[in-house]
Amino acid sequence: MLYLEDLQVGDRFISRKYEMKLDEILKFAQMYDPQPFHLDEEEAQQHPIFQGLAASGWHTSAVVMRLWTECFPVVHGLIGAESSVRWPRPTRPGDQIHVEVEISEIQPSKNKADRGLVSYNSQAFNQNGEVLMNSTTKILVFRRSLAETVN
Repeated sequence: MLYLEDLQVGDRFISRKYEMKLDEILKFAQMYDPQPFHLDEEEAQQHPIFQGLAASGWHTSAVVMRLWTECFPVVHGLIGAESSVRWPRPTRPGDQIHVEVEISEIQPSKNKADRGLVSYNSQAFNQNGEVLMNSTTKILVFRRSLAETVN
C-alpha cells in the first residue's frame, strides 16, 4: 500500500486490461442508464453520434474505478475529493480497456499533518490506443505517520 511519502509528481501507474462484454453493457444500462443507444443495437445504429451500441459513460467510469483500485493502491483507499470526467469516444462491446494514471500534483495538508491531496490525470484506452475517458482527480492520501500512531 502506498502512503503520501511514497508518491512523487510524474509517477505513473498502468492497469491490466478489462473487456467490456455486451451482456454487462446491457445489464448496467438497464439498471442505471436506460437509453436506447445503450440498450438497443438497431436504434443505436440510427443515433447521430454513437452510430452503434455504446456503453454508458458511467459504466466506463465504474470499470475505470475498478482498474484504478487495482493499479494505484493507496492506504485506506481512493478517497475522492474532486473529479472532472470527459468521454471523447464511446466504449463499445468487446473493447479491451486499460487505464494509465499520472500524478500531477501533491499538496500536503496545511491543517492536518496526517494527510495530503494528490492530483492525477487518468486516461482509459481501448485496444486500438483510442482514448475512451479522460479525468483529472484529487484524492485524499494519508501519511505513514498515521499508521504509526494507530499501531
